[in-house]
Amino acid sequence: MGERERLGEYRGKRDFGRTGEPEGSGEALGREPRFVVQIHDASTLHFDFRLQVGDVLKSWSVPKGPSARPKDKRLAVPTEDHPLEYEEFEGVIPKGEYGGGTVIVWDRGTYEPLSHDAEGRPVDFGEALRRGHVSFRLHGSKLRGTYALTRFRGEEAWLLVKSGGGRGHGAPDPRRARSVRSGRTLAQVAAGE
Repeated sequence: MGERERLGEYRGKRDFGRTGEPEGSGEALGREPRFVVQIHDASTLHFDFRLQVGDVLKSWSVPKGPSARPKDKRLAVPTEDHPLEYEEFEGVIPKGEYGGGTVIVWDRGTYEPLSHDAEGRPVDFGEALRRGHVSFRLHGSKLRGTYALTRFRGEEAWLLVKSGGGRGHGAPDPRRARSVRSGRTLAQVAAGE
């Protein structure tokens, strides 16, 4: 299935003449797979966690945000695939449009797939996702270390967990958090500062 088909649901929900969101060209932004965490103040305030898989960003809504504290379990609800260019999107989606509200890029970077089969051989990341469990190491400005996403309750819910030792902090206060892209808060972006 090509990028065009995978982004059908994403494109069908948006009026790109109004939202300012990217339609997507499917062009990779680098050699290593990318990730982005956006804070989205829409009908509910939440974090969007996105991993590049091929030519799209696989996406999950994480209500409490990803935690840097090992063993904190975070609910992650799958959403539609997004174009790779969404990694850069920050701004205000107009009220009345799908996802209407303010978006900032809280963190971004690259990741290393770590999923293996029973014999210790690397497994294709997309295939591991389809099977319901992936491990990966994030190399972000704020999030670093090994994380896992595990599906439970059918297709509708996943858990995002930081694995490994060490101490970390929980998710930031989304109202005070600053964009890694622009240094602005949600309120500053909403005000057009």
